[in-house]
Amino acid sequence: MTRNGQRILDIILQSQDHLTAEQIFWQLKQTAPKTVLATVYNNLHTLCEEGLIRKISVEDGPDRYDKAAKHDHLVCKKCGALLDMTFSDLTESLSAQLGEPILSYDLKVSYLCPACRKKETSYQEKD
Repeated sequence: MTRNGQRILDIILQSQDHLTAEQIFWQLKQTAPKTVLATVYNNLHTLCEEGLIRKISVEDGPDRYDKAAKHDHLVCKKCGALLDMTFSDLTESLSAQLGEPILSYDLKVSYLCPACRKKETSYQEKD
């Protein structure tokens, strides 16, 4: 792994957030000022292919990057907030329904976060 690849991996592993490539880029520039954005994208691609991190695609927003440990996500349909969630493992159930063993799955559950629900309630009360 390249030095920048290790730095990017460290940034993701130490973060409590689901960072975009641009956010990772700005954090990396603090320790490696000559880094260019293409370097970040290339390393993110490699880290994903190696299974060291996960890419999370969110509708109408930039891809985000996360630790590889198995977990699921809640995604707010309004603001795009992304939260970690651990649901019961569905591997056996999905394999049984498919009739074939599955290797993995990525579960994203859409919902309205508490802040967006509160805003919607406020708007409805004004009407």
